[in-house]
Amino acid sequence: MSANTADRTDATGLDTVLLGIGGRDDARVDALVDAVRETAGPTDATVVVAHVFDKESYRDAVEQLLDAEGGTIEPDELASRMSLTREIIERLERDGIDCEPRATTGTSGEGIVEIAEEVGADRVVVGGRQRSPAGKAIFGSVAQEVMLEAPCPVTFVRNRE
Repeated sequence: MSANTADRTDATGLDTVLLGIGGRDDARVDALVDAVRETAGPTDATVVVAHVFDKESYRDAVEQLLDAEGGTIEPDELASRMSLTREIIERLERDGIDCEPRATTGTSGEGIVEIAEEVGADRVVVGGRQRSPAGKAIFGSVAQEVMLEAPCPVTFVRNRE
């Protein structure tokens, strides 16, 4: 590796990569994990796996998790117990990538941007579905909001199915 290449790698300054996930991302786990590996792996960045719950899905998940005991659980703890979050974290940690779960409640786009700002993300990775030819010019509303409002560059991983 030349000195210029090493300088560029060091200059990337990626300390924190935020992976925003949601209920539909189970179909694109491989693509999301691959994108995060390519981004975070070479820079030893920490990956924050972020889930945003709307009020109804948060309530439903809490009830299901706590067997309707009427207890409460913080969003971060709930996210850490979600199977999708656990699967992604386990796969990345097997590759030596440090991960932490985070969550909030609200709308998906705003929540991802909020968490990105809180953790000082240097890159955000979000997934989306493949669009029709006419829809390719416009991303889904969540991805579009994140791309427009995030405090850092955003990598969009589309579902190719």
